[in-house]
Amino acid sequence: MAAVDDAPVRHSAPGRAPRPEPARRGRSGIRGREAVAGWLFIAPMIVILGLFLAVPVLMAAWVSVSDWTGRGSPFASTVGFVGLENYERLVAGGGLATQDFGTALRNNAWYVLLVVPLQTALSLFLAVLVSRSALRGRGGFRTAFYFPSVTSSVAITVLFLFLFSASGAVNRAMEALSVDGPNWFADARGVLHLVLGALGVDQGPAALTGNGFLGITWWEWLAGPSVAMCVFITMAVFTTSGTFMLLFIAALQQISGDIDEAAMMDGATPWQRFRLVTLPMLRPTLFTVVTLGLIGCWQVFDQIYTGTQGGPAKTTLTPAYLSYQSSFEQQDWGRGAAIAFVLFAIIVFFTIVQRIILRERTTVPRRKRFVLTTRSGESGAVAGAGAQR
Repeated sequence: MAAVDDAPVRHSAPGRAPRPEPARRGRSGIRGREAVAGWLFIAPMIVILGLFLAVPVLMAAWVSVSDWTGRGSPFASTVGFVGLENYERLVAGGGLATQDFGTALRNNAWYVLLVVPLQTALSLFLAVLVSRSALRGRGGFRTAFYFPSVTSSVAITVLFLFLFSASGAVNRAMEALSVDGPNWFADARGVLHLVLGALGVDQGPAALTGNGFLGITWWEWLAGPSVAMCVFITMAVFTTSGTFMLLFIAALQQISGDIDEAAMMDGATPWQRFRLVTLPMLRPTLFTVVTLGLIGCWQVFDQIYTGTQGGPAKTTLTPAYLSYQSSFEQQDWGRGAAIAFVLFAIIVFFTIVQRIILRERTTVPRRKRFVLTTRSGESGAVAGAGAQR
């Protein structure tokens, strides 16, 4: 005998839609009230972000395509629309503006090329070092390595100005080793040109000296960072490695010890365990560190402003400082805003590129595949961990 439900069944009149259940009406009402409450909670932050982030960005975008002189409102009727003229002056103008922009990009490109790998490698090394259980006083070492990151960048810059001055501690230490130290913040020579000059190469080939990009020759692009920029590179690695070390420490603590123990049971050496087991599991953190490093390096400003203000001979000039200089010192607000948006496009481009490089791959590369022959004589490509050994 079938069981009969005692709950009353509600019938609707013919031709009319059935009435919704009271429980469903209650659930939808609760969800609606929760949605309204959620919007009310985040409304203050949306307003703040809109006023202090979205609105200034939109205003800067308008300034980059206008002839605003910095006086009055940028939306006044006297401000005209010039289109991409400010961007054209930077990229294809051929004058001093293009040359300064090319010089700034050259300097910053060498800065990024050296700082990002060095600070990533050093922070990972420090994280592995202070994560070892056999190390005593790990908390003290972590604090010491992280301390430069919480110190004011202006204070660190002033400290490095004293250390690397002509009669500073660095040159005194080099004199003790019978080495004449350079005048660090006054030497505009590129380190690669210095090395080539020591080998007897003082002039580049005609293909490099006769052609160029953004107003400077390829020979100048390949000059390397100047001696003065090398000081800022050292300072950036010194001050940022502690922050990224904490990120790597947090990621290392999430790796189970059973995985490393299994690799030890398989006979893997410490270097093999780090390269084939630990490092792949740190890929998300590595992506974060490289992304933050790229953004920070392309936006370097306060060290240059406090230290050299682009000198000597504009070899420490960066796009961020050039944007400030064009806007606030030369009153060329359109060019300054255009530099800022070009810099934004460069940061987005390199972020996308490194995300593609560091993305997770689900397929096994062809070089890591081996062919397995079955008893029936058929062969097929099989991916396995044994192909790596």
